[in-house]
Amino acid sequence: MATNNSKAVTTMPPPQKTNPSTKNSKGSLDRDTALAQLNNDKKSAFIKAWEESEKSRVDNKAQKKLSKVAAWENSKKAHLEAKLKKLEERLEQKKAEYAEKMKNRAALIHKEAEEKKAMVNAKRGEQILKTEEMAAKYRATGQTPKKLLGCVG
Repeated sequence: MATNNSKAVTTMPPPQKTNPSTKNSKGSLDRDTALAQLNNDKKSAFIKAWEESEKSRVDNKAQKKLSKVAAWENSKKAHLEAKLKKLEERLEQKKAEYAEKMKNRAALIHKEAEEKKAMVNAKRGEQILKTEEMAAKYRATGQTPKKLLGCVG
């Protein structure tokens, strides 16, 4: 028996002849593209880092200025509060001095009133004594007074 050891033959298209310079230039092109992409990525990263740095610098500068403004405001407020406190103390002192003057005036008025009352009482006492002496004299002499005050006679 005869065996057929034949295999089916399929034909493949012959490989296209590629120019070795074309193959090299395609790899070189890919490498150039990759390098260009890498350079673009580096630039983007550098720009992003610069942007973040600038933003941070601007934020720090603004924060420093805001701190200065807050310190200035606090200083001015403290100065005004100290001035107000000093003024209030001065007003309290003037109020106390004025109250003391008023108390002294009231005491002086009271003293003058007591003196006037004493003078009135002294004069009254003198007049009563004089009246009693005159009455004793009239009794002793038996004369009647020439003037009758409040009496109809």
